[in-house]
Amino acid sequence: MTSILDWINLSLVPGLGLGGFWRLVKHFHSPAEVLRASEKEVLHVKGIKDRQIAGLFSAIDIRSRAEQELERLSVLGGVAVSFADEAYPPLLQQLVDPPPVLYLLGQSELLRTPCVAVVGSRAATSYGRRTAFNLSRSLAAMSVTVVSGLALGIDAESHSGALACGGNTVAVLGCGLDVVYPQQNKSLYAQIAERGALVTEYPLGTRPEGFRFPARNRIIAGLSQGVIVVEAARRSGSLITAQMALDYGREVFAVPGQVDSCKSEGTHWLLQQGAKLVQRVEDIVVELDVPDTTTQTTTKALPQGSMKDIEPDALILLSYIEPYPLVRDVLLEKSGFTPARLSELLLLLELDGLIEMLPGDKLRKIDS
Repeated sequence: MTSILDWINLSLVPGLGLGGFWRLVKHFHSPAEVLRASEKEVLHVKGIKDRQIAGLFSAIDIRSRAEQELERLSVLGGVAVSFADEAYPPLLQQLVDPPPVLYLLGQSELLRTPCVAVVGSRAATSYGRRTAFNLSRSLAAMSVTVVSGLALGIDAESHSGALACGGNTVAVLGCGLDVVYPQQNKSLYAQIAERGALVTEYPLGTRPEGFRFPARNRIIAGLSQGVIVVEAARRSGSLITAQMALDYGREVFAVPGQVDSCKSEGTHWLLQQGAKLVQRVEDIVVELDVPDTTTQTTTKALPQGSMKDIEPDALILLSYIEPYPLVRDVLLEKSGFTPARLSELLLLLELDGLIEMLPGDKLRKIDS
């Protein structure tokens, strides 16, 4: 019987790669049988290259390294799950190139729950960050596990939104579990380790090099029933994730943005290609047939009676403000307030979370 050590042993063979790993396992039926095979037997495997064979038979310390990996992982509080393990996520098993081993920190059972990915730009706008947070919070409140990549911007807001309502979130890393990347998300990393799950296909100590992130993205797409792109440039990792999701037969959703924003080019292109339009969380759960398990509404709304606590002039000013960006000078002319009074009222509305100040002396109403 193949043990987790055999899976780790074979996955750590230098130069073997995913393709070589799965060719050998398909031929010999298990990692244990691959490791027992002679060099002559391996030579007969179609598609295996000389350098891969050399890596397999020159790696005499592989077994001890695998044992050390499990020991260090245990000290960290993590676990390793092989492709053959019952805890391995079934959706991920459907991939052509699934990770042979997943390294996990946190609640490993989350990988077998209904998952939806929320991804987007690292340099997100305030609109994008707010949308990702609110959508993820609503999804998590419906017992959907929110999956993302722990990057800055949309990813971080997606994880934070899920955690904000006490919901579940999974962060897929492009590095080892003991490497916090980016460092700005150190606190979020700790929260997810405690209340959600961190997962990677890379052993401890693996650095976050650029080529690892497209591979990371396939796991994000593979784990999820659908992928929501909130903001993305026309050429971006988020669109790569969306394409992978389509290749895997998953649903792809896109949130529309401002027509003059470069951050909206990718999402608008996805919509032109047939992605599902997302305006509210219901657009997602209906399409994926996710049961609503909430006991209260997930729609963002002001508490009843809170509007009466806002002073009358502020309510008058709010009536002139739309969800679309408006120049302050235009609002000054429409409202008839003095510049000083306008600034005072805008500050009150912003503190109450009713408006958002934008670059270029613009502002907009936050739609409830």
